[in-house]
Amino acid sequence: MEPRRSIGWPILLGVVLIGSIIVLGVGWVLVSIAAAFGSGNAAFYWVILGVGVALLVLLLVGVIIYLFLTVKAIALSQRQSNFIDSVTHELKSPLASLKLYLQTLNRRQVSPEQQADFHRFMLKDIERLDTLIDHLLDAAKTIQRRSRRGEGAIDIEPILRQTRDAVAHRYGIEPSRIVLGPLPEGGANVLGRPADLEIVFRNLVDNAVKYSLPDSEVGIEVECAARGQVVVRVSDNGPGIPTAERTQVFRRFIRLGSELERSTAGTGLGLYLVKSIVAQLRGRVSVAGRGAKRGTVMEVRLPGGRA
Repeated sequence: MEPRRSIGWPILLGVVLIGSIIVLGVGWVLVSIAAAFGSGNAAFYWVILGVGVALLVLLLVGVIIYLFLTVKAIALSQRQSNFIDSVTHELKSPLASLKLYLQTLNRRQVSPEQQADFHRFMLKDIERLDTLIDHLLDAAKTIQRRSRRGEGAIDIEPILRQTRDAVAHRYGIEPSRIVLGPLPEGGANVLGRPADLEIVFRNLVDNAVKYSLPDSEVGIEVECAARGQVVVRVSDNGPGIPTAERTQVFRRFIRLGSELERSTAGTGLGLYLVKSIVAQLRGRVSVAGRGAKRGTVMEVRLPGGRA
């Protein structure tokens, strides 16, 4: 998805650190020799001492940078491993289900009612695979393109309604469970492309429905804020996100908890897509709790515009 980072810098830094250690060692040897031959070489002594201290400082800075890069690489490797686990699970589960239904239909006679049920279940599995592929393609396109605002102001209401209906259809729930609050008078227009805005709000509403309690409602609120901004809040009554981890959920491949023990589908790319696209649109996304209530509120601030 992201271009592979070159390992040239870590190798070059390692070579420089080794060379610095060698030079520092030789320098201290020369200092010791100069000190051993008396005070006549005092100037030489201080010059070598200064060079040795400077090299030592550079060595410490290099070690710190190298440690930072190493920790960052390890963290990325862990997130990629988490991503592989989630994608493997997302691919294996619907494929195993499709295989079971097809084997059943091929090996024995089933009633027309059972055939209809099998076809419905297989269609849901295919939609799940299609959603996963779209998610990965969205991530690839978002990472590779340049930052831009879009071609003009877009009315946000049709996009939110389409998103609500699409998510409700995906999870087989009534659209009325996704409550779209009243929009500001005169509508709400934001600068951006419809495809980008659809990705942002589809991921937010999808997450809200996925993690909400059964038969509970998901709320979508829109308001016009200061400096011409449009604010969209998507709220749910799910388990919530711990305060210490609220900034982490927008990173690539991040999903809270153990990948092998979770019950909800996902790849850890949804909120990363949201943050990336909102940043390209010169907006901001944040996550907060609901005070004394259970759940999470995802807030997106986007620059407004005139249609």
